[in-house]
Amino acid sequence: MDALTAEEWSAIRLSLWVASRAVIVSLPVAILVAVLLARVRFPGRTLFDAFVHLPLVMPPVVVGWALLMLFGAQGPLGRLLDAWFGVRLVFTAEGAALATAVTGFPLMVRAIRLSVEAVDRGLEEAARTLGAGPLDRFLTITLPLMAPGILAGAIIAFAAGLGEFGAVITFVSNIPGETQTLTLAIYTAVQTPGGEAMAARLAAISFTLALLGLVAAELIARRVRLWLGR
Repeated sequence: MDALTAEEWSAIRLSLWVASRAVIVSLPVAILVAVLLARVRFPGRTLFDAFVHLPLVMPPVVVGWALLMLFGAQGPLGRLLDAWFGVRLVFTAEGAALATAVTGFPLMVRAIRLSVEAVDRGLEEAARTLGAGPLDRFLTITLPLMAPGILAGAIIAFAAGLGEFGAVITFVSNIPGETQTLTLAIYTAVQTPGGEAMAARLAAISFTLALLGLVAAELIARRVRLWLGR
């Protein structure tokens, strides 16, 4: 690790920031969407479900292009954000977080939805007969029982966000110190003569972080299930 350059450290720190920001911002929405898909029947539900999971099957470059069309300087949402709030997402770290959030969103929704569907409805009905309202039942029964899926989905999305490439480079480009995440730094090193050593170091770090994220997701979910079973 002492051999890492300032540029490499910058890419690692930016990747951690982008992945963390993406999860923090999108997790509440993922919980809401997961509960909606698991518990509510409404017209167009199947189409909405497909739309939510679309980033899983679309090429990440297409996701980045769509974000560029929407949030770019000439995009409809990009113009509004710039005119009303002075916010520009294209070619910024915040834009990288948005692209990462979009690609990781279906992973969180899927994990949380499975937890929602596994909740024993009998417990909620028992609480209802005791006078608990809908919000009270959700906060005291449903949400705690969803915790393993929420934690697992968040950690998996975080780990996946560390490795996001196509959507990020298409939407915010590859600017050292600004938008160059770990994967973009690896790409740059591979394209640079004599950059094999740098690419190998960064690839090893990327592999380690991804592995730690997956192991942590499983261990935390297991501990929470044990705690809820007590």
